[in-house]
Amino acid sequence: MNTNYNNRNHCNQRGFTLIEIMVVILVIGLLLTIAVPNFLKAREKARKNACVNNLRKIDWAKDCFLMDNNKDRDTLIGEADIYPPNGISYLKTIPKCDSGGDYTIGSGSESPTCSYGNGHVENANQ
Repeated sequence: MNTNYNNRNHCNQRGFTLIEIMVVILVIGLLLTIAVPNFLKAREKARKNACVNNLRKIDWAKDCFLMDNNKDRDTLIGEADIYPPNGISYLKTIPKCDSGGDYTIGSGSESPTCSYGNGHVENANQ
């Protein structure tokens, strides 16, 4: 048995040391701690902007409904008024909140609102 030959091949093998691998993992971890919170903030901001834009569309549809039907601003408006199955539709589709909230249309004098997570409410004027 030639043990000298086996030891020589083992010493010539190339690879990463444990320290090098740990340093790479540390650097990746540091990058993730910086990048993930920024990504989450950007995603939440995009959802909020989409929600506010949907509320503005609903508010515009309410105004159009009131003008077309000669209704006063105190008229309570429902989803069927701005998006009826038959007749004039003021919206192509009923907007859905990306954050899982529910839109409240309200009367003509009120801004529509969206409630999502921890009781937070958005309105079209933000």
